[in-house]
Amino acid sequence: MDIDAGDRLVDIIKPMLRRTHGTRVLGRHGGFAGMFRLDYNEKLFQRNYRDPVLVACTDGVGTKVKLAAELGILDTVGIDCVAMNVNDLIVQGAEPLFFLDYLGLHRQIPEVTARIIDGIARGCEIANCSLIGGECAEMPDIYAEGDFDIAGFAVGVVELKRAIDPMRVEQGDIVIGISSDGVHSNGFSLVRKIIQTKKLKLDLIYPEVGDQTLGEALLTPTRIYARPIVKLLRRYKVKRIVSGMAHITGGGLAGNLCRALHDGVDARINRKSWEVPPIFDFLQQRGGIEPEEMDRVFNMGIGYTLIVRPTFADSVVRQLKRAGETAMIIGGIVNGKGNVRLEGLKA
Repeated sequence: MDIDAGDRLVDIIKPMLRRTHGTRVLGRHGGFAGMFRLDYNEKLFQRNYRDPVLVACTDGVGTKVKLAAELGILDTVGIDCVAMNVNDLIVQGAEPLFFLDYLGLHRQIPEVTARIIDGIARGCEIANCSLIGGECAEMPDIYAEGDFDIAGFAVGVVELKRAIDPMRVEQGDIVIGISSDGVHSNGFSLVRKIIQTKKLKLDLIYPEVGDQTLGEALLTPTRIYARPIVKLLRRYKVKRIVSGMAHITGGGLAGNLCRALHDGVDARINRKSWEVPPIFDFLQQRGGIEPEEMDRVFNMGIGYTLIVRPTFADSVVRQLKRAGETAMIIGGIVNGKGNVRLEGLKA
């Protein structure tokens, strides 16, 4: 293990971490643990939590890191790592507070590792949370030359009475979808199998995909939905118009939206209500994948969903669009058994 390289990395990444810090971050850089103040003493900034509940989650980027390592594009998977965590966290109605990362490396090359961490810091800036620490483990016996892995840990807070509860979902509620930025960070074992078996070239531009190379399109970072969702929830301080939310990851719409339902309702989703990004059609056609399998593995263009009261649905869509999201009504809630019905599947 190169201790000098580790010390040099700490110096390089210090400004990256600091740019994510606000007045709630305490302690010095390089300590044994990060410190974050849950509430302020200053009256001007006081959050006034009455019954705060901490919300925590952990996730990684999966085998997407293999493509990143192969292509040498290391500054985006950090954004993916933040996204996979904070997008899960906000489903509970929580505000992201801080983030920590873990990097497993073959060898510590500070300038290379810093590119990954810079992506993490950028993800934290997008999510409006603080990067307060992490760990870089140099393990040549575990990771081959050039390989690495990344995982993250996010903590947020929600007032107990504002926490999202699936039992509040009612028949007649409306399902709103927010567009993804492509494959995001799930399904890459299948993606890599298609690439290998069909001998696709990551450095080539395929017209069906767009004007990026295939590798660049696949490494597009997972979209972070934290700011617009937190802003939306804060707007309704009394009314609880959002009855459920879901981050659409591995398992697709059917495998994730069901987690926002109770056993007395189903979600009916119209698969024709949004345009599927071309990367998915490309993968399906080149890989010969059945439509049902595509919907089970990938997000298919919807990265996040909200279940809202019907009288507020159009207003929520407008607010999300003003926040820069592509949002649309994709279905509704009916009596059922806690399932998601995908209707109008593409043949």
